[in-house]
Parts: sequence; C-alpha cells; structure tokens
Amino acid sequence: MTVRVLLADDQEMVRTALRLVIDRREDLSVVGESSDGEQAVSHAIELQPDVVLMDVRMPGMTGVEATRRITTSWPGPGPAPRVLVLTTFDLDEYVHAALRAGAAGFLLKNSPPDQLTHALRTAAAGEAVLAPSVTRRLIDTVTALPAALLPNAPAPPDPAPREGRQEDGLDRLGTPGMLSALTERELHVLVLVARGMSNARIAAALGLSEGNVKSRVNRILTRLGLENRVQAALLAHQAGLTGSTRMATPPGPRQATADSTGDPSTSS
Repeated sequence: MTVRVLLADDQEMVRTALRLVIDRREDLSVVGESSDGEQAVSHAIELQPDVVLMDVRMPGMTGVEATRRITTSWPGPGPAPRVLVLTTFDLDEYVHAALRAGAAGFLLKNSPPDQLTHALRTAAAGEAVLAPSVTRRLIDTVTALPAALLPNAPAPPDPAPREGRQEDGLDRLGTPGMLSALTERELHVLVLVARGMSNARIAAALGLSEGNVKSRVNRILTRLGLENRVQAALLAHQAGLTGSTRMATPPGPRQATADSTGDPSTSS
C-alpha cells in the first residue's frame, strides 16, 4: 500500500526537498502541496492523504490551527489524516501546541531522509512518532512552560473497584490522582511509550503480544482522556514516572507471560 502524503510548508524549497526524498520511495507518494494552514486544511479534505507533513509556523492560519481543524473537525469521508509537525529546536513551544491540537508526532526539519520516511510510514500505521533523541528536549521545554500552558487532560471517571487488587504504590510514586485509574502493568506500558518505544518493542520488553500492547495503549488513552501517545508521553514525564526506579524495570518473563493470558482490564 502506498502512503499518500500532503506537504504543508510556506517555503517552496523545503517542499521541493521533501518531495524529492519522499517520491523516491516506492511505498510513499506526495499527493499535494500547501503553502499555508488554510490550504493545508482544504487540500487535506480534497485529497484525503494518509499523512500531512505540517510546518508549524506559516503565514495566515498557522500549522497549529490547521492541525486542530484536521484532527478535531474532520468532515470525512473516512478517518482524518495523521499529522506530523515539522520544527527546528528553537520552535519547541509551537510543537507542544500542535501536539495538544492532536498531532501524531513531530520531526526536525534536518532529519535524515531515512528517519523522515520511517516516520511517515509509522504515522500512517497509526502510531505516534516519538524520536528518543529529540523527545527529551521537547519534554524539558514543555515542562518548563507556565502551568497554564501545560496540557490539562480531563480527569477520567473513577475506575470500577477491582476485587483483590493490592496496593500498587502509586501514592508512593507521587503519581497524580488521574493516573490511579491505570493498573500497574498499564503504568509500565505508559512509561515505555514515554520513552519513545513502539508497540512491537514494548511487547518484546514486557513479554506481551503486540495486539495486547495496542489494546492497552488505547485503554490508557481512553482512561486518561488523551488523544494520542504523544500527549501520554508528556503526561508521564510531567508525573515523574520515567524517572522512577520502580517503573524502570518491567516485570520478569514469567510474570509478563502470565499477565498476557489474563484479562487485560484486570491484570496488574
């Protein structure tokens, strides 16, 4: 299957360079170009690409607003395209806004061609693009912002009581109350998501099937009221989970294997 890509950037030279890289791959194809946010939205509706590669700073409607309109007000038909935002290191605050608007991930404008094409395939497959080499810098920038600018996910409803559940140490971790809706195994998954690991790598680390991991990630997003894995990663970093020694070591193979055969909604 060919991944259809829409390029949105106000610089023609940047679009030309991106097109040259993308069109050289047999499984990738540029279906259109947009020079501002308004064009990006209208072209996305008209051309129905799989992925929109979106610059965040453009004249008129910004890439942030265009991302928000595509992800939250998609008129269809079919699912909304995935949006990858393009940035440089000095524009991290704009990337944060785009992630809050529903972007599936971010890329640096100086990313190597192979990284760019891999990111497009990853986004088209429904996964977030979290490059470990740059995610840490983005997280540091985001968490340094004033509290009013940080993402505020709605608190999920109180989870149904689970018989026999033992204290899982969430309070000792200093985890926000909203994370108490997650099982301990889901917290492990959340931490690995925050470290930029794909479903396949998480599955290998925890001894679960890839389908099981995908189901858990979807459940985590639903319980926390989040839209994508990137927002989940931001929340995990803000909660201090990724720096926790206790969360750093996943369960052993025996425990992981046993858990993968049980009810994912109750195992911990």
